[in-house]
Amino acid sequence: MSDWPQPPAPDFHHPASYVTLAGADWLASASPHPRRVHHLWATHPTAPSVLPCGTVFDVINAPALFGRRMADCLWAAGPGSGPVAVHRGRVLLFAARGAAQRLPALLSWEEWARSVPPLLCHGAGDAVSIPPLHPFPPTPDSAPPSSRWLVAPDVRDPWLPGPDVLLWACVRAARATPSESPAAPDAVRPATTGADARP
Repeated sequence: MSDWPQPPAPDFHHPASYVTLAGADWLASASPHPRRVHHLWATHPTAPSVLPCGTVFDVINAPALFGRRMADCLWAAGPGSGPVAVHRGRVLLFAARGAAQRLPALLSWEEWARSVPPLLCHGAGDAVSIPPLHPFPPTPDSAPPSSRWLVAPDVRDPWLPGPDVLLWACVRAARATPSESPAAPDAVRPATTGADARP
């Protein structure tokens, strides 16, 4: 792993936007060939990649504004979130295995479900595109990249929200007014991972 690109020192006052070596190990473990994934990242560190869901994590794929509201709710009054990414105008919330199957069923029982925009729930048998591990550093005049980490994986065993926590975040986000939502796409605090993030 000596050829792995080294990220800059993290700034914990802002969301972690670079994946650490431990976080990369966790992401790669979703693949049946983690060494190949590591090699791809080492040779193409600024390219997006595709990983399967259902073995290490599920992904809840939400429209940008609603997904940001969900993430903000998880941090403002909840247990925090696992990794969160933006890809092509959608927010990807990494969730515990099984959440993709359970969340739609739980939402169907909620009176606020009609206020929740269509969510794409990726579980076993699905795959998702994830942002580059180390994107090109932005310039003062450049727009944020369309694929980027809001809360990047930084440990080998991150805490991931389950379907009940995500349901709560969906309901809170559906009730939120625009003035209560995050002011900017990156208005998400860095993840507290491991045991510290558990409710």
